[in-house]
Amino acid sequence: MLKVSINLGKTNRILIFALMNNELKDTKDFLQNISDYIHFFVRDSIPDSGVLLFQILLKFAFFVGIIYLIDFLLKLLINTTFKLFFAKDKYPVLKSIYQSRITNSFSHLMALSFGSYALESIFYRHPKSFTFLERLIYLVIVFVVAGMLYRGLSAFRNYFIIKQDYYKIIALNAVSQTVKIFGIFVSAVIAVCVIFDVSGSAIVGSLGAITAVLVLVFRDTILGFVTGIHVATSKNLKVGDWIGIPKYNLEGTIEDLNLLTTKIQNFDKTISTIPTYDLLTTEIKNLQVMSESNTRRIKRSIIFNINSFKFLNLEEVDRLAKINLIKNYLNEKKEEIIAERATIENSELVINGRQLTNIGVFREYAFNYLKKSEHIDQDETVMVRQLENTPQGMPLEIYCFTNDSAWDHYEIILADIFDHLLVASKEFDLQIMQFNKI
Repeated sequence: MLKVSINLGKTNRILIFALMNNELKDTKDFLQNISDYIHFFVRDSIPDSGVLLFQILLKFAFFVGIIYLIDFLLKLLINTTFKLFFAKDKYPVLKSIYQSRITNSFSHLMALSFGSYALESIFYRHPKSFTFLERLIYLVIVFVVAGMLYRGLSAFRNYFIIKQDYYKIIALNAVSQTVKIFGIFVSAVIAVCVIFDVSGSAIVGSLGAITAVLVLVFRDTILGFVTGIHVATSKNLKVGDWIGIPKYNLEGTIEDLNLLTTKIQNFDKTISTIPTYDLLTTEIKNLQVMSESNTRRIKRSIIFNINSFKFLNLEEVDRLAKINLIKNYLNEKKEEIIAERATIENSELVINGRQLTNIGVFREYAFNYLKKSEHIDQDETVMVRQLENTPQGMPLEIYCFTNDSAWDHYEIILADIFDHLLVASKEFDLQIMQFNKI
């Protein structure tokens, strides 16, 4: 029984192949009949001097018409099928394929494949033109395949856009643009091989002598490719990030990050363009985290004249204790100082024992002012610190974070804080330094 079943299976396959061959032969005979009709119609209707030219032109028009018709029908069928899944988010792969128009390239390829089969049937009476047209079809197929591969990369990009994986988009941008450049080069080599019937190895081999020149020419492309891969893998930057580049004195939002250039929209709506490979070697401040957390850092100093620093006597302490923000602090410190001075020798000298200074009390005032401000994020670091002395004076740095990252709101909050502290410093007999930068 098993042997009989095997024999029947073989018989069925033979019959199927025979039917397919018969269908192809019928198609070929059909195309040959039309070709013959055009051939004899032109021969009987056109003067002898123009018969050959018109025969080839009409057959070529028929040939192109068949390819176009098949291409149109295939596109209609395939795209209609894909549209059924286009609006459904659960099919991101099919949606990305449709958006990239790979289906159109596939239709072109199928239509051209049929054209290469039909070529012999239509032009069998014109062997000289057949060779040229065969190379032409192969040339078009080369560029269609190249376009299909590039659209395949676009499909990957669309897929990650749908998935909102922006870091992989950056990598694909670098890859796709690199592939596009080198793909054009490879396609051009293949095209030359097809047109002139030249061996590809001969062309590629001749390029070995100018490898250094090619590397030099494509230097920026190679560096841009490496940068794109680095950015994607490190996940330091993406399109839409708010960044600052001290080297170029730039601060804005990344609008586009491609193989050769990176576009940054400044806050004044101007566009700055920098080489992409610069992202590998240049300091980049990614400020996006502040935007996402709705906070923005304040890090600015007030420079005081050191000669205005002094110890505070009890009368000055009592005067400053009327300031609400440091009232409790000063009263507590005053009691500690009085208790200590009662136990030390030479207590009449201000320098003996613990003392308060005007700069130290002002530092406490500034800290309490920030802690009470409704515009400062109290969950982040709040600090008022002295920095190393400079020839201009001693910097007192304000370090904190606003609870509003909007640029205009941030500037208002910043100005209000320093307006207040600059004026308040006069109550502490502190002198602020003013100097011109050289």
